[in-house]
Amino acid sequence: MVTRPCCTDDYGPVINWLLLIMRMVVSVSMLAHGIPKLAQLFVGNFDFPDPIGLGPELSLALTVFAEFYCSLFILMGYWSRFFAIPLIIVMLVALLFVHGSEPVFDHTDILLYLLFYIIIVQTGAGKYSMTYYLSERDKKVKMV
Repeated sequence: MVTRPCCTDDYGPVINWLLLIMRMVVSVSMLAHGIPKLAQLFVGNFDFPDPIGLGPELSLALTVFAEFYCSLFILMGYWSRFFAIPLIIVMLVALLFVHGSEPVFDHTDILLYLLFYIIIVQTGAGKYSMTYYLSERDKKVKMV
């Protein structure tokens, strides 16, 4: 039986570099969306859409968690598969509920983010990531 633990995927150097570049570009782009929402949360301005009935405060807090904190973890490559899931959920809510009455292809940015996060869930962060570094360090410690 072949197993694929989350941090031992070895795709080769080109794919690993591409995963790093993708993680960096997508995370920094999403942080540009998350930082203003984080500031909005800190000043107590809860003027935010409530597309699924959780209340504007909780909707904003969950969106900040995904767009800011999860993006930071993906940028570092720490548990990227896990932290991409909240971002997939936020992108689906934005696409289906917030912008659901508009044509889908008016929101190609949301579709691209969704695609990138699905790729991250499928492939992981790659070799140039915090998770890979920590797993390699743990292997060396166990050998001693």
